[in-house]
Amino acid sequence: MTDAQSVPTEQASPTPPTARKTVLLAAFEGWNDAGGAATGALTHLAEVWGAEKVSELDPDEYHDFQVNRPTVGFDDDGKQFITWPTTTVRVARLPHRTVVLVHGIEPSMRWRKYCREVLDIAGELGVESFVTLGALLADVPHTRPIPMTATSDSVGVQAVLDIEPNTYTGPTGIVGVMQHEAAERGLQSISLWAAVPHYVANPPSPKATLAILTRIEELLGESIEMRELPDDAAAWQAGVDELASEDTEISEYVAQLEEAKDTAELPEASGDAIAREFERYLRRRDIGGKDGKEPGGPGPL
Repeated sequence: MTDAQSVPTEQASPTPPTARKTVLLAAFEGWNDAGGAATGALTHLAEVWGAEKVSELDPDEYHDFQVNRPTVGFDDDGKQFITWPTTTVRVARLPHRTVVLVHGIEPSMRWRKYCREVLDIAGELGVESFVTLGALLADVPHTRPIPMTATSDSVGVQAVLDIEPNTYTGPTGIVGVMQHEAAERGLQSISLWAAVPHYVANPPSPKATLAILTRIEELLGESIEMRELPDDAAAWQAGVDELASEDTEISEYVAQLEEAKDTAELPEASGDAIAREFERYLRRRDIGGKDGKEPGGPGPL
């Protein structure tokens, strides 16, 4: 249910007439989440947007607990509790739209039922656009911007956003299956992927998380408070620089990746690329809406 539908017509005036579509963002730990970058982005959004948990899937239906084991902890009163691997659904109600956040662990079984349950919840919440977040290991240098790719099975989305159709063939994860099922239900679907340097694959990967959040900000037209992430990303890169400098072989490999990357991206030094960077700068400057206006303006979703 969208914000505009959740109140009677005679009381709907506080809702801006330009209220946008309800969007779902989903990320899953495991095969689709190199460096923890995708789920790190979702966790960050839940925190800065104050998202409220509205649903949780039954882990007994979808997880092999010998693969994804529950964890034991203690609360502030010293009482023991168990945390089970599961999927949570949270809702963030922003001034101009509602965003649904689905954070899960790639299920061990019953993927089709799992997708149906998630999409049924999405339908109940009035979701119209479905965005999955992923991260993969790639031959990219840690010293350059994290490459981001966006694909869609929706012809309309491809035209509006000028992005490529999904042409991947081969083994897939829950992100790929969820994208397919969302498109089958007629939802606008987009898949965002960050490329994480394979030689620094261990989480966290704050630079990749920051790249994902920046792309989400562009798509939604909603400002995201990055908090300490830029500093964490800079510290992460400096740490990898230091490690690489201590190993001649790694240093030479990184230099080769840098040369390949820079050569491939020479055409990007264009007016369009400069304009995109300037728009990002304006969004960064205006985060918080100091002038009472919405920073950045509406996004394409």
